[in-house]
Amino acid sequence: MKSKIITREGFKKLNAELVHLWQEVRPEVTKMVAWAASLGDRSDNADYQTNKQALRKLDKRIRFLEVTLGDIQVVDYNSQQDGKVFFGAWVELENKAEKILKIRIVGPEEIYNTKGYVSIDSPIALACIGKSVDDEIIVNTPNEKRYWTITAIRY
Repeated sequence: MKSKIITREGFKKLNAELVHLWQEVRPEVTKMVAWAASLGDRSDNADYQTNKQALRKLDKRIRFLEVTLGDIQVVDYNSQQDGKVFFGAWVELENKAEKILKIRIVGPEEIYNTKGYVSIDSPIALACIGKSVDDEIIVNTPNEKRYWTITAIRY
C-alpha cells in the first residue's frame, strides 16, 4: 500500500480532531444513546435510532483518522527546497490577464475546509513541482490548457 504524505501542520490538525472526537464528542453521543435506550422499545424509538446513527457515523470517522494517521508520512520543510516548488510550498501564480492565484501544495487529506490548499496529486500542483520563480507552467484542464507564471514561493 502506498504511503500517504502530509505536512506537519496537517498531521497536528488531524490528530487534534481524533483526540477531540474520542475525548469530548464520543462520550456525549454515547450518553445520548444510553438515555434514548432507557426510554424503552428501541425499534420505535426515533431518539435511539438517530443517536445510534450519529454514533456509527462518528465511529466511522474515528476509524478513518486512526488508519490514516497510522499510515501517513509527515514531510517537513528542508532548506534544500529553497527556490523551488515542492510539497508544503505556498506558491503564488499569475496568468496573462494578471489574475493572481495563491495555493499551498499539501496531502490529499489536508485540502478539505481550507482555502487555497490543493492536493499534491492535482494538475496544478503537478505542474508546479520542481519549478522556480519566473517559470511558466501549463495546467491541463478538461477543456483547455491554462498558462501561469510562478511569481513567489515560500515555505
